[in-house]
Amino acid sequence: MPPTLLGSKEEEIPSSFQGYVEHAYRQNGIVFACMLVRMMIFSEARFQFRRLSKGRPGELFGTEALSLLEKPWAGAVTSDLLARTIQDADLAGSFFATTRGKGENKRIVRLRPDWVTLILGSYLDPRDDQVGAWHLDAEVLGYMYQAGGKGSGNDPVFLERENVVHFAPIPDPLASFRGMSWLTPIVREIMGDKAATTHKLSYLENGASPNLVVSFDKDMDPDELKKWLEAFKANHEGAANAFKTLVLAAGASADVVGSNMREIDFKKVQAAGENRIAVASGMSGIIVGLSEGMEAATLANYGQARRRDSDVTLRYLWRKMAGAFATVVDTPTAAELWFDDRDIAFLQEDLKDEAEIQHKEAITIRQYVDAGFTPESAVAAVESGDLSRLVHTGLFSVQLQPPGTQIVGANGANGSGDPAAVPAPSSGA
Repeated sequence: MPPTLLGSKEEEIPSSFQGYVEHAYRQNGIVFACMLVRMMIFSEARFQFRRLSKGRPGELFGTEALSLLEKPWAGAVTSDLLARTIQDADLAGSFFATTRGKGENKRIVRLRPDWVTLILGSYLDPRDDQVGAWHLDAEVLGYMYQAGGKGSGNDPVFLERENVVHFAPIPDPLASFRGMSWLTPIVREIMGDKAATTHKLSYLENGASPNLVVSFDKDMDPDELKKWLEAFKANHEGAANAFKTLVLAAGASADVVGSNMREIDFKKVQAAGENRIAVASGMSGIIVGLSEGMEAATLANYGQARRRDSDVTLRYLWRKMAGAFATVVDTPTAAELWFDDRDIAFLQEDLKDEAEIQHKEAITIRQYVDAGFTPESAVAAVESGDLSRLVHTGLFSVQLQPPGTQIVGANGANGSGDPAAVPAPSSGA
């Protein structure tokens, strides 16, 4: 009796940067798709400075200091830098980079995350050797980079904290400063999805049919049985032999064992795992293009998913990114390093919604101007949402004047100056 087809056990995925790259990113289409969508949208942002007025954010502007981020290394632009940033953060939990060179030759250098060691200590506690990650005064004093890893034998390079970009969007609960990959909680889901794919492949390779148990009503000579098995496999195993008629002889009978694709509802089983992976990535299934998301795909659902992903996931990542890269950029006074998402097509509202928003803003600006505020300050207040930026001219509308007040020009009734309110002449004049 030939053995039934045994299910293949999935290999454990090492919880390391290299393990996630080799066994998740390179071998799992769902993980790759989620990371690709995150990378393609995340890398569309640009760096800008944002003015701060009394703690409130203002308009965006740029200076020559941003040239380092706009051309991080030879032949690269901001999009290349951000693609590497989110890729390392997704796989290792942290992205590290430093700067090399000076002046026009200054560039950004990516540090492979699993070759970076955080050097902890305290400027407040002189017992540096006793300051651990959970010490009350512990902080990152610097970073050690060793090309090839700790066992490579290469000399380590020590980098000051002020010269290193450390982007860790998801904090590791078991570490004070290190980040955690979003792949860590779903390793089992990734293994399950790979097992489902392997099952589908094995199903097709074995003739797209369930496992069979072939039994004989009498004992067979071992040599005769071996020849029979070889002939049986040659005629019925493999995708090329699918759907052929099974003919048995020599008193043999075949019984089906195991489950076929329909019995295990393969589509739903695999779709559920795909959805869990997408949820962990922070991107909606309909945005990634997964089957479960596409079944419910409508224009309204896509718009809601887009807003959810941009408001909850992407803008959070961009804020953290701006804070991380601020260490290597000379930021002007009363400003902060920020991101500019105005030219990202994915974030653009529908034309109708955008027109309605602009119409409401125009009405608000007109009302402020009619109330006596300067046009410039009215526009600035509406754009920033900060009403403290309104500046009044000292002039008021007719409706705010006492009864009997006559409105004339500053140079008299026929003057051409700014309007001013003067009392009306008395009846006895």
